[in-house]
Amino acid sequence: MKLYFIGADHEVTGSLHYLHAAGLKILIDCGMQQGVKHYETAALPIKYSDVDYILLTHAHIDHSGMIPYAYKNGFHGTVITTKATEDLANIMLRDSAHIQMQEVEYKNRKGRRAGFEDEVPIYDLNDVNGVLDHFQGVDYNKVVELSDAVKVRFTDAGHLLGSASIEVMIRENGVSKKIVFSGDLGNSDKPLIRDPQYIRDADYVVMESTYGDRFHDKNVDHVADLVNITQRTLDRGGNVVIPAFAVGRTQELLYLYRQIKCNKLIKGHGDFPVYVDSPLAVEATHVFTRNLADCYDDETRELVLSGINPIAFKGLNLSITSEESKMINFDETPKVIISASGMCDAGRIRHHIKYNLWKPASTIVFAGYQAEGTLGRILLDGADYVKMFGDEIAVRAEIARMPAMSSHADQDSLLKWISAYDLNRPDRVFLVHGDDGAMKALSEIIHEKLGYTVDCPYSGSVFNLATNQWEIVGAPVEVVKAVEYSSSGIPGRRKSSDAAFDRLMSAYNKLLVAIKANYGGTNKDLAKFTDQILNLYDKWIR
Repeated sequence: MKLYFIGADHEVTGSLHYLHAAGLKILIDCGMQQGVKHYETAALPIKYSDVDYILLTHAHIDHSGMIPYAYKNGFHGTVITTKATEDLANIMLRDSAHIQMQEVEYKNRKGRRAGFEDEVPIYDLNDVNGVLDHFQGVDYNKVVELSDAVKVRFTDAGHLLGSASIEVMIRENGVSKKIVFSGDLGNSDKPLIRDPQYIRDADYVVMESTYGDRFHDKNVDHVADLVNITQRTLDRGGNVVIPAFAVGRTQELLYLYRQIKCNKLIKGHGDFPVYVDSPLAVEATHVFTRNLADCYDDETRELVLSGINPIAFKGLNLSITSEESKMINFDETPKVIISASGMCDAGRIRHHIKYNLWKPASTIVFAGYQAEGTLGRILLDGADYVKMFGDEIAVRAEIARMPAMSSHADQDSLLKWISAYDLNRPDRVFLVHGDDGAMKALSEIIHEKLGYTVDCPYSGSVFNLATNQWEIVGAPVEVVKAVEYSSSGIPGRRKSSDAAFDRLMSAYNKLLVAIKANYGGTNKDLAKFTDQILNLYDKWIR
């Protein structure tokens, strides 16, 4: 009965935990690392072919994105998740495969001219199609038996359509334990979906801490903000351009615009057109309409039962093809354009921004977090010019921001969720899925207010749930950047196709993880490990 901490430990993407219990080998999430990586991730201690189950909290790629890779490398078990997550994963994993294939195709076109061998994507559509056959969608709050000794239940986490916290009940060698994986917990009072569901008993809780050191503004009125921005922009004869994540944020905006149109809050512009220009967002919108009863909050469910689609209205246009996308900007009618990606780093939104950014009448609206270095952050930071598609574009449009549209719980909401364990207080709380500052702040307040033992494990840590003891305390291993060399061997700019050396540096980082994980081992084992490393050194030193 052991829990292995592998991914999203002191980091916020790449979620992966391994639970070995009652003879079953179970992964909780199997996510892709996104953005800047600070710490090395320990290797999974088993082969993917040995995994019996993957329990998936929700469809976001940082939680689901490596499931096709697991299948490609031998996983043929069952992926258990909610029915809505199964639907969303169907489209999001296909989209991820397209991205992997497109990126490799681009690299290979350049690499062939330089005489390099072709690379292959980490997975492709065949792998996605194969693993989707292994998905099993279940209802919220239904107990599912993985075996006589292991049962699971999915409860609504309020983060995304279908998102869940997962309760795992284990009985092994006369010992019974319940461990809860929070998944990503949602912000309260969000459009469409329900607030997070509270769980009242657990022996152990593995809890996200993304916004553990932040607070959302509780007094924000998103409808009023959208009305003000849209009214003044349409009055100027401009377009409202909103970069939005295709799954979740786009549908929230449609819900708000339906309210605005229903209540006739925009004056003088009739049924102004609203365009959703993203094939992925269009498919996700259809998934939202198919999962009405089980996932929506009470207000939205009442609309559905009265025959109203909560994210559809007169003037809504869903653009799928490239030609449909291009035609949006040929139409001079003032309009709202919602398009992916949410940080403006790829996708059709970049074309819409290029077309509207230099026009004083238009407004670019940011309704989500913009990471450092992205076009969205550059615009929010007040750039006068940006370079797009090889052209320098003047920033003349209004740049607006809608705060607090986050789908993550803030510190107050996280504390409220963990405070609900009043029937059986957990022996320990493990914080994951957060950076160092967020985890430190949240761990301190949970310990201070609730008296819990709180751990912030690093990747490679192993905890024995039966004995309530650490077996391996992982240590932080910072990512070591590969030195960049020119073709002459002088440090400088490396060739982008030099993947073999990148793999070698990754292996070096993993060796550091293994060395630190063996602290406290027997003299015999440490001596053997040392001899193996020195043999490698003697063999390869040149």
